[in-house]
Amino acid sequence: MSIYQNQTFDEERALYGTSGPRVLSCRFDGPADGESALKESRDIEAKDCYFNLRYPFWHDTNVQILDCEMTANCRAALWYSEGIRITSSKLHGIKALRECSDVLIEDSDIISPEFGWSVKDITMKDTSAQSEYFMMRSERLTFDRVKLQGKYSFQYITDSVFTNCDFDTKDAFWHARNVVVKDCTVRGEYLGWYCENVTFENCTIIGTQPLCYCKGLKLINCRMIDTDLSFEKSEVDATITTVVDSIKNPKSGVIKVPGVKEVIMDDPNARGEIISNE
Repeated sequence: MSIYQNQTFDEERALYGTSGPRVLSCRFDGPADGESALKESRDIEAKDCYFNLRYPFWHDTNVQILDCEMTANCRAALWYSEGIRITSSKLHGIKALRECSDVLIEDSDIISPEFGWSVKDITMKDTSAQSEYFMMRSERLTFDRVKLQGKYSFQYITDSVFTNCDFDTKDAFWHARNVVVKDCTVRGEYLGWYCENVTFENCTIIGTQPLCYCKGLKLINCRMIDTDLSFEKSEVDATITTVVDSIKNPKSGVIKVPGVKEVIMDDPNARGEIISNE
């Protein structure tokens, strides 16, 4: 094990291929503008460090990152790595966390377009994120108390669970499969099109044209606000606790709702049943 403390590194592959480095209060910054500081390393502990250069953690195993800052210049910070633990850190570079596995992120702040592509087994909690195309094509996500702002999130994800989250996001959960969203608020247009076996439980759903062309869709005790043209061409079983603006041509299933301002059934193949208290 080597200890690097209060040092500045700016050269290419500064700590390449090291085993068991403890990197404490160091800066990866400077005129040499080198890349890939800790590439191909293992059993890394980085604490209170400042990363202002590209690609620091590629092809790494067992990475602990605590109280660190990755700036906008620290692009593509973590790729092809496994066994990652990130706590109380800032991830502010584009395309962080791609093709990684076994990841925990907590108490952190993410500002990173195209974050989390093709990741497997990631837990995220008590974290805020700003991102476009967030977590695309990832598997086995477990999120709790995560706040997200950005478009095109969670597309093509599978086998995931989200609890107590707040998502402000357009075109979310497109083509998602085997997903549970519980006790969450989801704002945004065109939620969940083409998804399969997705369940929303005790959620608040806000925005136009949600949940169309879905298969195996379930809503359990959900609120729907400003949701017009809902459920078009979807196979859906839903219990909704608020009046819905409009429901259009559900393909099959039963939708229980206290009221609907407009029901549109102009497709002969639409066989969904709407049960309203009105």
